Amino acid sequence: MAKQDAPPRWDRKMQQRLARGEAAALGELYDRFASLVHGLAHRVLDDERAADAITREVFTHVWEHPDAYDPKQGPLRSWIADLTHRLAVRRLRATETAALTRGEDGSAEDAAQELELKVRRASIAARADYIVHSMPTPLRIALELAYFQRRDYRQTAADLGVTEDEARRRLRLGLQLLSTAHDTGTPPEYGGAV
Repeated sequence: MAKQDAPPRWDRKMQQRLARGEAAALGELYDRFASLVHGLAHRVLDDERAADAITREVFTHVWEHPDAYDPKQGPLRSWIADLTHRLAVRRLRATETAALTRGEDGSAEDAAQELELKVRRASIAARADYIVHSMPTPLRIALELAYFQRRDYRQTAADLGVTEDEARRRLRLGLQLLSTAHDTGTPPEYGGAV
């Protein structure tokens, strides 16, 4: 496994290219991560237009502040996902708070609790989505077979052409990764407030 202080070469090069103002680098970054950004934003906001706006905002931020990403802090993909999540949650809170101030029914305390519950659920769903799409392909495929196609570990092993022990291992590891979606710890901040 790579050291924390030695990020992948692509991430370092991309950060350097963005810092030099290479428009082609932004295009490459967009091609690579736009679906991730849009998907995470949509998962939190449940609104296509708002997800489009967050996607634009994320890539604008990356373009205007390329030095905000520190390759020593982790992968560029994780930094972009964290940035997306923070901006989407901020938008969700602002939208819901605006709805509350317009005088919708219910007490302010109940409404605030409901908002925080909604933000938490959206955050967990977005984190789970990110974890599934980031996990190694063998684990993801095993989970997809078990969940979407209702296969047990024996059927999953047969479908994948692996031993039953290997299928159980893949399912167990995939589920362990997914279980971290409920972690309440906040990810490290990159580059200050956004």
